[in-house]
Amino acid sequence: MKERDYVRPPAVAGLFYPSEKDELQKTCLKFIENSRAELKTKPHVKLFGIISPHAGYPYSGFTAAHGYSLLKENEFETVVIIAPSHREYFDGISVFSGKAYSTPLGEIEVDNALRDAFIETAGEIVIESRAGHKSEHALEVQLPFLQLTLGRFKLLPIIMGDQNRRYCRILGKVIADITAGVKALVVASSDLSHYYDYDTANDIDSICISDISSLDPDKLMDDLESRRCEACGGGPISSLLYAARNVGVGKSDILYHCNSGDTTGDKSGVVGYLSAVIS
Repeated sequence: MKERDYVRPPAVAGLFYPSEKDELQKTCLKFIENSRAELKTKPHVKLFGIISPHAGYPYSGFTAAHGYSLLKENEFETVVIIAPSHREYFDGISVFSGKAYSTPLGEIEVDNALRDAFIETAGEIVIESRAGHKSEHALEVQLPFLQLTLGRFKLLPIIMGDQNRRYCRILGKVIADITAGVKALVVASSDLSHYYDYDTANDIDSICISDISSLDPDKLMDDLESRRCEACGGGPISSLLYAARNVGVGKSDILYHCNSGDTTGDKSGVVGYLSAVIS
């Protein structure tokens, strides 16, 4: 089988989200319904990007739904997802080499034209491979929400093996360039701080949230590098903010922030979750 004919099967269905189609659909739609009831922001005329968490749905699904609940007011041909690599390190950025990603809700075709443009424009920092994609959950958990809110769309799946500042800047510029004239949404997959007590986590997360609100990727990278704040997908978030800067996007809305202490009741060591939109 040729590499570009490969379809990546679900890796975390039944672990991070329901493996049965009907149950998955019901779960996501319930999260979306509940989040829409709480949203205080009006639907955006044009969304450029979303920052979305990637924990198991019982922990972060409600938070993620806040961003995805706004998608029905928008039309997108392609979704670019940038996610960190939790399970393997590699230098550079990996764009998926196969034909499609699949979930219990069906297959999502890779946008071949956009992938080719991405590889050509980004140059040596990008590899076309399955590196980082094989069992990574951070990208996969975004897909069912997208399938239920957008219906048909194509996908550009990107995993960052190294999240250094140079790569984030280049990635942001490349995404801005290749999506010009394309109805594309950019999704940055990230959780925030990990395993602090509840109040400390909120203090740390507030720094990251402030940088996102200010659309300031340089300040965010400063704070991440100095460990004033934490985000396992800090590189994807910064890349999205650099892309927004390159296309002249000027509005960021924090839709919802919580941590696992809010969902489990255990506030001794929590993980932070954020939903935000760039419009």
